[in-house]
Amino acid sequence: MPTICKFEKALEILTGKWKPVILLRLFANGTMRFSEIQKAIPDINKKMLAQQLKELEHNDIVHREVYSQVPPKVEYSITAYGHSLHPVLQTLNDWGEGHAAHMSRLHGEETSTEAVDRPQTPVPKP
Repeated sequence: MPTICKFEKALEILTGKWKPVILLRLFANGTMRFSEIQKAIPDINKKMLAQQLKELEHNDIVHREVYSQVPPKVEYSITAYGHSLHPVLQTLNDWGEGHAAHMSRLHGEETSTEAVDRPQTPVPKP
């Protein structure tokens, strides 16, 4: 049975359009309710958000706290282990900013120019 490359294992956690965005929101805001995350990421639908959070929870990146009250209250936060992703996300964010500037210089893409003109957006520290 072939061994999965450790890099592939790491990518499984971050793969997908929404996981990095969800993590950035949680790093920036700390504990958030499901509806708060959904409002912070308006293009994601409920089913996809629930699925992505479930996968992040399974990998011990996100903690899900359920309060037994009416109406039900569920909060999400980054786990202690999940905080180890902070430098990885910061590095990806920095590279993305540089890549946008590079593509703008290379191709004169107007969509990338907006990213070049605005100040870099660091990943919030935990």
